[in-house]
Amino acid sequence: MKIKFQYTALLSFLAMAQFSYSQKQDEDLGNEVVNVVKPYTPTISDAFKVKETPALEDEDNSKKEDIKYNIFSFPVASTFTPSKGRAAAVDKTEQERLFKNYVTLAGGNYGNANAELFVTENVGESGYVGGMLRHFSSQGGINDVMLEDKFSNTSVDLSYGQRQAAGSWTADLGYQNQIYNWYGVREDFFGSDPALYDGVDAKHTYHNFYVASKLTYNDSFFKGASVKFNRFWDSFDSAENRFYVKPSFDFNISDTNIKTDFIVDYVGGEFKNNYFDTGAIRYGYTNFGVHPSFVINRADWTVNLGAAAFYSLDTENSDNKLFIYPQVNASLKVVGDLMVFYAGAEGGLEQNSYRDVTNQNPFVSPTLTIAPTDRQYDIFAGLKGKLSSAVSYNLRGSYTSEKNKPLFKNNSFPEVSGSSLNDFEPYQLGNSFQLAYDDVKTISFYGELKADFSKNVAFGINATFNSYNTSVESEAWNLPALRLATTLDVTITPKWYAGASLFFVGERKDLLQYSSFSEEVATLGSYFDANAHVGFKYNERWTAFLKANNIANQRYEKWLGYPVQQLQVMLGANYKFDF
Repeated sequence: MKIKFQYTALLSFLAMAQFSYSQKQDEDLGNEVVNVVKPYTPTISDAFKVKETPALEDEDNSKKEDIKYNIFSFPVASTFTPSKGRAAAVDKTEQERLFKNYVTLAGGNYGNANAELFVTENVGESGYVGGMLRHFSSQGGINDVMLEDKFSNTSVDLSYGQRQAAGSWTADLGYQNQIYNWYGVREDFFGSDPALYDGVDAKHTYHNFYVASKLTYNDSFFKGASVKFNRFWDSFDSAENRFYVKPSFDFNISDTNIKTDFIVDYVGGEFKNNYFDTGAIRYGYTNFGVHPSFVINRADWTVNLGAAAFYSLDTENSDNKLFIYPQVNASLKVVGDLMVFYAGAEGGLEQNSYRDVTNQNPFVSPTLTIAPTDRQYDIFAGLKGKLSSAVSYNLRGSYTSEKNKPLFKNNSFPEVSGSSLNDFEPYQLGNSFQLAYDDVKTISFYGELKADFSKNVAFGINATFNSYNTSVESEAWNLPALRLATTLDVTITPKWYAGASLFFVGERKDLLQYSSFSEEVATLGSYFDANAHVGFKYNERWTAFLKANNIANQRYEKWLGYPVQQLQVMLGANYKFDF
């Protein structure tokens, strides 16, 4: 039969394939000793040959009959008319066009004015240049203040950069001008007659010039470096120079990646007079630091082990010191990304400067003592993670020890009996602040919650509670025990957006010194500041906005004797463009 023939042919094919394969594999059999136990008597089987035309054993070998198929069709009435097929439409969000440049102008009550201009342009294949101009000013007008309270802040920043595959390089240049007034005199001490303050010019000006550069490498043990020089001076002949350089290296030792940061940080300056006009104040500190560290990564935990060492040179007093700090932190995934436990101990030598102090409190007197702060350690532990895919949290507790921490404290009142206020410097009227250095230990608890309910709604809230322990001062001056902050941003429609923020600051303490022998602790009340804004995108270039600050119309004091502007409303517009 046909089936038997196919089976017999298949066996023959396999036998021939096996024979050829065996011959190939046995080309080199090597040497082997064979012990013959009994004689071998070969026999030859009968050979047979598969016939080329096998015999058919089917009983039915009759000829097949031809079958013809016919289709019987008849018309069917139908009213259906098929339409031409087409692909279904897919909703696609139009991508917002990005512009390189923009300008913003806004104005409001109290004579407040805000202006910003940002421009950038590519240079060659990998270079770019950019510039930023900012201005914010107010004509003042706070109720019941005896002196001028206007202010302004203007800055210009220029930059040039190169971006390449091996790394990047930037150069920056800038200047800032700030004008303030020491308007926080106490009328309950000097009197409420405006004529007493005639001729008192409480204006003071800050200037800052800087030049900086930053270099980064991608494929090198030298990861980069940043260099910056600051020249800061005021309108009372005070001047300060600040220079630092921070190179960073990354290399392997015995399969362990070690990152090492170096730092050289210098600050030096001079105040023409001390607060009592008995002589000049000079200061100068150079800090040399090194911070090596390496990271151990495992499936669920990460440890960063390191340390920091600083050698500080006091160039004015020849008092040099060595500081060593821990730089250790670790994290453990308790429940994946839903709950991560972290802890650590860190410290460092913080360089203080006149410029940094004025950025925190512009109403300090130009008679300060500048010195670095020894942050011995900051021991912390906390939990962070996600409550859901859209809600994240962070809880943290810490204990910090700082030596020589600067605290803002109100300057004492002068002895004014029989003298005119014009006989004193404008900052000697109990309306300026000094720096009181003390050893401070702080217990802090922090909590934060962030929620992105959708791509159109984002919400955040955080709170900080601090408890301070001082060594010399009776209070941690002007440091609040409680801070709260919350923000909300909403995209209402593709054209409209809005947002709100609320800040709460608890009570602070300051010291009123009426004379060398009379003083009392003053309490600054807690306050909250509510702000809101709404904007309308007219088109891809034009956006109009309305801002309202201090909506509750509070007349609180951020610093002793310095009430803030109450309800502020500002209307403005933003325009984006390309050259």
